[in-house]
Amino acid sequence: MLIISNKKKLWEPSEEWIKNAEATRFIDFVNKEYDQALKGGKDLYRWSVEKISDFWDAVWKFSGIISSQPYDKVVEDLDVFPGTKWFVGSRLNFAENLLKYKDDQLAFVFQGETKVSKQTTYKELNKTVARMAKSLKNMGVKVGDRVVSYIPNLIETPIAMLAATAIGAIWASCGAELQSSAVIDRFGQIEPKVLFTVDGYYYRDKAFNIGENVKKVVEAIPSIEKVVVVSYVSDKADISNIPKAIHWADFIAKEEDPALEFEQLPFDHPLYVMFSSGTTGKPKSMVQSAGGVLINHLKELIISSDLKRSDVINYITAPSWMMV
Repeated sequence: MLIISNKKKLWEPSEEWIKNAEATRFIDFVNKEYDQALKGGKDLYRWSVEKISDFWDAVWKFSGIISSQPYDKVVEDLDVFPGTKWFVGSRLNFAENLLKYKDDQLAFVFQGETKVSKQTTYKELNKTVARMAKSLKNMGVKVGDRVVSYIPNLIETPIAMLAATAIGAIWASCGAELQSSAVIDRFGQIEPKVLFTVDGYYYRDKAFNIGENVKKVVEAIPSIEKVVVVSYVSDKADISNIPKAIHWADFIAKEEDPALEFEQLPFDHPLYVMFSSGTTGKPKSMVQSAGGVLINHLKELIISSDLKRSDVINYITAPSWMMV
């Protein structure tokens, strides 16, 4: 047994850091709006579990969630678990909340293993998402349809996700490193209409082509009507062997800045289908709601992680996995 006798703090926030922290701002907001006298994190935690409805009401208001229709009630019945309804009566769109900024600040920075770096601003992101959403809508994607990706973490990946969810489709993803059988086990359960994919990916400076894997996935899942291919490991991918395939550049609408009307949907409208690891049989699908994902992300990133617009966040992971 290792016994450490001299304990030393690794880090302690300064008074200035505490004063400017989002958690401090949130505590001040709660004290003012809910007539509380919370003095720190322990008080806030206690209040959040004793006054669950008030806590989530405060998170919604503090984080500035955009909705076309306000909620009539924060939570229907806390004694019903699982199965109770949250933010009853509200209507919103997940993508609209993520795309609320339309300025020249950077939204994404992509750094590839080949040292290639790409960037996009919020203004550019809004326009590209609108173009992709128009293409998806024109091909018949509607509210509740499933749109999936078999692709690495490229900038095109969240663009496709935002475009799909903007029009009310449900998103699911697998990283390009998965074998075709693993992808079929997952996507075969949810009957997707569109598959976004890529010609390959890099690992340890080596390119891996996944064209044959994509072909097997498309042939095994008859619901797929269109395969949109991003060229990543080549200048222009050879898609001749992939059924129903089209290049990203040929699929996305040519109009530079089309109007984007965000579908307004209930708080519990499905947003993501996530999958278990598959270690105990075939992967199990788990549906996550648009409102639930949105408000939990905002709570975690703003209040818990103290992220501000000037900050940069990085997760080292593939689209097959969820980060918590």
